[in-house]
Amino acid sequence: MSETTATELIDGAAGDLRIRRLTYGDLPGVLSIERRSFPAPWSLAMFVLELSKPSGVCLAAEGPDGIAGFLICSRYADVWHLMNVAVDPDLRRRGVAGRLIEGMLDEAGRDDRYTLEVRVSNHVAIEMYERIGFRRAGRRRRYYHDNGEDALIMWLGDPGFIG
Repeated sequence: MSETTATELIDGAAGDLRIRRLTYGDLPGVLSIERRSFPAPWSLAMFVLELSKPSGVCLAAEGPDGIAGFLICSRYADVWHLMNVAVDPDLRRRGVAGRLIEGMLDEAGRDDRYTLEVRVSNHVAIEMYERIGFRRAGRRRRYYHDNGEDALIMWLGDPGFIG
């Protein structure tokens, strides 16, 4: 990350937040947010694996009280996969996730291609992704194992298969 991006502050109802690289030391706070955010949370081993990948982009939004949110994005061939984004439930809808995604785009490259899956019922997240520029590209049927819900596939940039 550039020095400017690494120290960028977010002002707002959630207070001042700094977007920075996620570290192994952040994992207790990350796991706390993860477990309060998702019905089928990632394990500690999954986070350790993603943090160990040198090509990945793993970011934290840090506030005065600790980690407010995080983002995990991995590169596969010539496509980035936004795998996990979560914000402390008490700090949601204040722009934290959007700023994490902006930090990812700054670091990984705005001209690259990105994909993600999101629960079809997560209308707030879908609207945020669309504001950033992601577009709907299909569904993965019964993608989520906890309840069999479909995932909406979204792309930012040319996905390479849509004419």
